[in-house]
Amino acid sequence: MAVSIDLSGRVAIVTGGARGVGRGISEALLDAGAEVVICGRKEPERLPEAGGRRALFTPADVRELEQIETVAAFTEERFGRIDVLVNNAGGAPPADAATASPRFHESILRLNLIAPLHFAQRVNRTMQGQESGGVILFISSVSANRPSPRTAVYGAAKAGLESLVRSLAMEWAPKVRVAGVAGGMIETEQSELYYGDADGIAAVGATVPIGRLAVPRDLGDACVYLASPLASYVTGTTLLVHGGGERPPFWDAAKNTKP
Repeated sequence: MAVSIDLSGRVAIVTGGARGVGRGISEALLDAGAEVVICGRKEPERLPEAGGRRALFTPADVRELEQIETVAAFTEERFGRIDVLVNNAGGAPPADAATASPRFHESILRLNLIAPLHFAQRVNRTMQGQESGGVILFISSVSANRPSPRTAVYGAAKAGLESLVRSLAMEWAPKVRVAGVAGGMIETEQSELYYGDADGIAAVGATVPIGRLAVPRDLGDACVYLASPLASYVTGTTLLVHGGGERPPFWDAAKNTKP
């Protein structure tokens, strides 16, 4: 039996909502009936579409406070409310922690930790004044809770996000629910940078218990659930969307040495 979640009448902002995981989240929310506003530094060639509707775009660099305000004001002027914020924008190029510059490290923290906090603060003000409150979601990563070589500061920022989830959920309750979605290994437009060609992606996917890498819509569906009344008692926690996790090295080593 098909399961359907109806978010009709809800208004969502998805930062970085045009590409990769963000696009999957935007399309899932649209499919569920929500109105979706996305932001990014460059307007995409193709806006997310689903359910017969299309996301709206407004330009913004989420690292800049005045541009966060612009996105929130644009959404409020267009729809009169903000029901859901998905803090998705982020990422980090691979770098050696020992030799990367202080400026590089600071920029990673600013994008992946400070900017989501500032955006959440701004949207919380609106949500607290709404009778129905709202939902704030932070897109995290399994890197928050396991070694993240060559993206060490990114992993530290994501760990910070998960700490924010727990603290903000207490501070902003009961009007606003705050939750995280931690993705595992995800196949996106940039997968080749991390996993190699199609054969490499398939080989890495085979190491996941579920048998494949995640796709952006997997995280989008998790966001739809968390934004819905079905998750009305879910706050202050991070949902793992990782296909069962990454198989530990001892598992294969033990199998290879069994008689």
